[in-house]
Amino acid sequence: MRLPTGILKASYVGPSMMCQQFRALRSDYGNDRLLRQVRDNVTLKHYPVFLDLQDRPVLVVGAGKVALRKTRGLVEAGARVTVIAPEWESEFEALPVSLVPRRFRVADLAGHVLVFAATNDRLTNHRIGIAANGKGVFANIADSAGECGFIVPARVQRGGVQIAISTGGENPRLSAELRKKLDQIL
Repeated sequence: MRLPTGILKASYVGPSMMCQQFRALRSDYGNDRLLRQVRDNVTLKHYPVFLDLQDRPVLVVGAGKVALRKTRGLVEAGARVTVIAPEWESEFEALPVSLVPRRFRVADLAGHVLVFAATNDRLTNHRIGIAANGKGVFANIADSAGECGFIVPARVQRGGVQIAISTGGENPRLSAELRKKLDQIL
């Protein structure tokens, strides 16, 4: 199978087209610092993992477009989502989530396995990250990859196959481009 330039070159097994191994990165992105790190085997700081969030309590703070995208993914994964924000995008009302119309309080972290800080206020997101860290709750801080206890990769899903793409928060644009190209291939 010949792939377009800029796509991961992969060998495939069987009719299901599942990737057995990635052999090389082709280089529309050859000068990109991150791909040089990958090529040179520099260790990234995040451990890749897929979480079973079925019926697990997850907190989302903020209710704009970024929070909506994250919430939709959590709902798809079966999480019990609580969204805290003084106001929200109307699309939230169609989702099976608990909407709490107020600002975040540190006590809101109690009982949640993850928290997503996706407000439009840098200081609030920072405060959520510090509080979550102090309570031992993994936090994803939408506007600061360096403050995240975990990051959410770009992903492609076809049937029972899910592929996650991450740059460790260093280059979300590259992750998104690779996701789009893999989506076209699959």
